[in-house]
Amino acid sequence: MDDDFELIHGSGNVFRDFGRPNANVEQARAILAAKIIRTLDKRGLSTREAERLTGVSHSEFSRIRNARLTHFTIDRMITILEKLDEDIEVDVTFKSRHSLQQGIH
Repeated sequence: MDDDFELIHGSGNVFRDFGRPNANVEQARAILAAKIIRTLDKRGLSTREAERLTGVSHSEFSRIRNARLTHFTIDRMITILEKLDEDIEVDVTFKSRHSLQQGIH
């Protein structure tokens, strides 16, 4: 057995952990995409059925299912969830960047 592994605790945002420049936005989009996918799966909707139900193009649902999220704004994804009859509540927390860089929360 190889013991060369080092356990590192993440920040809770994998995009930040990998140094992505817009980590918080990417994290928010990923969370919203996961909720959209769960909603489609729970209701047994294909991308075409979701398109008929919501008026949102099936290609958009396909991009969400395939985690190609760069062209989606957060408000667009919230709108898609609303069209799927999901209630949305957004909670925003602000922290100084200095505190995040120092590991202080």
